[in-house]
Amino acid sequence: MRNATVVRLERTIAAPPERVYRAWLDPELVRQWLAPQGMSVTRVEIDQSRYSIWHGDAGGFECEVLEQEQDRRIVFRWGFVGPERAEGPVFDSLLTITVNPMPEGGTELTLVHEQLEELAAAMPEIAANVGVGWAGTLDKLATVAEAGA
Repeated sequence: MRNATVVRLERTIAAPPERVYRAWLDPELVRQWLAPQGMSVTRVEIDQSRYSIWHGDAGGFECEVLEQEQDRRIVFRWGFVGPERAEGPVFDSLLTITVNPMPEGGTELTLVHEQLEELAAAMPEIAANVGVGWAGTLDKLATVAEAGA
C-alpha cells in the first residue's frame, strides 16, 4: 500500500505497547520525537481530542483524535498546516496508529497515513516526502520509547 496518497510503515520497537502508545499522547514525550529530520518541536498542545504540533516557522499539524482504544489504536484527522498558520489552509488526512504486543516482547507499530490527495495537489513536494518524514520520525519515537519514557 504505497503511493502518493497512502503511506504504510511498520516498526518493531523494544518497548511495551503502553509506553509506545503513551508516546503519542504525552506532550513532553511528543516534544522529543514528533518532528522530521532537521526540525524540532517548538509547541505542543494536546487535550482529550485536539492535537497541535508546531515546528517553528515551518508550520506543523492541527489534528483531532477521532478514535482511541487504550494502549492499542489511535485514529487522527491529521491536518498539515503551512507557515501561514491560522491564515492559511489546513490539508486534512487520516492517520491510524496501531500498537500490538510482540510474542517475544516489545511492540509492533503500524502507521497508515491516507487521504493525502488534497495535500498532494496543493503541496506535492511535501506530500512526496510524507513517507520519508514518518520513517525518520518513527526512528526517533523508538529511541524515546526504548529509553523508558
